[in-house]
Amino acid sequence: MKILVLEDNERLCGLIKQALTKAGYKVDTTADGAEALSMITNGYSCFILDINVPSIDGISILESIRMYHNEIPAIIISSNHDLEKIQKSYEIGCDDYLKKPFFMYELIQKVQKFCKVKSSLLDLGNGYIFDYNKHFLIKDEKEVKLAKKEILFLELLAKDIHRVFSFDEIEDYVWEGEETTLINVRALVKRIRKKIPEKSIKIVKGIGYSIDADQIPLQKGI
Repeated sequence: MKILVLEDNERLCGLIKQALTKAGYKVDTTADGAEALSMITNGYSCFILDINVPSIDGISILESIRMYHNEIPAIIISSNHDLEKIQKSYEIGCDDYLKKPFFMYELIQKVQKFCKVKSSLLDLGNGYIFDYNKHFLIKDEKEVKLAKKEILFLELLAKDIHRVFSFDEIEDYVWEGEETTLINVRALVKRIRKKIPEKSIKIVKGIGYSIDADQIPLQKGI
């Protein structure tokens, strides 16, 4: 799962990225609000936003995020303890507000509350296992090579098995915010289906795609 961190304190930003990466998340960072605004459609599973940053403040970024992604968790981190700012953040739709200074453990706990890394493997059938944490596919304990977009596609569907993901969600996550076409999505699915049991990916006409898989306990050594 990918997280975007907006924080203009270089040292703090580095510590946050290090802690989140260690916890198993992919992390992109920026110190500039305008740059963060251009990145919000890049398929993130969580946003961590400082308020007082250059160009565009974090609350304004949160407003833009909620226009596109009402369901994606967003945590405000700020040295601003003004009650009005805190209230506005919650009214716009932040999931939590963490006042600086804070313990890194505290931030990780909040992120894990809203954006959990699944400690499970997905059984696609016929000996095919997708390792959600390590982002690779195995067949009878041998790795099956996947391209980046193939990994991201399986990762997205694995976030909520049996749920149907729309074309827009696939475009945001797999193409990381870049525009694509339904033809390209279909071509990607066709390529993946050659590498896994064909019926593992289900198509719901006019809506999107889902994955038919079973979660199994994470096994050591795989």
